[in-house]
Amino acid sequence: MNRWLSSPPLSVFLFIVWVLLHQSLDAGTLVLAAVLAIAVPMITRSLRPAEGRLRRPSLLFKLGGDVAVDLVVSAFEVARRLLTRRSPAISSRFVRVPLDLRNPNGLAMLAMVLCLTPGTAWAELALDRSSLLIHVFHLEDDDETFIALIKQRYERPLMEIFE
Repeated sequence: MNRWLSSPPLSVFLFIVWVLLHQSLDAGTLVLAAVLAIAVPMITRSLRPAEGRLRRPSLLFKLGGDVAVDLVVSAFEVARRLLTRRSPAISSRFVRVPLDLRNPNGLAMLAMVLCLTPGTAWAELALDRSSLLIHVFHLEDDDETFIALIKQRYERPLMEIFE
């Protein structure tokens, strides 16, 4: 069973999404949805991080709230800067953040947070997972202040959740 359904939640999700996208319950749609629900998780198994256990799942809600607030604040800040400043007044650069987080699931969550937040983009993870290169749209403070923010606001909670 595990060989055919390597990720049952993903299979169920794919099946439902396929049926909803096609807005049909005819046999062809259901068969293709079943084939995709089985094949896609099998094909992408090596791309998913290792399964892990959550040490403190309650922190996910606090982290999610912090991320939601940061997304809104950052979106308004980026829009304001784009609409009111000329390009030379925008100080974009790359910042290398040293990492203590090593869990692949925690790193994946950190990647999602940084890529979804307007004004930042995950650029590169060192091969030994010791540092992360982030592109920052505008950084008024010094690099150390930004690094401390990332480590305090995102990395530390993710370490408490996953490690």
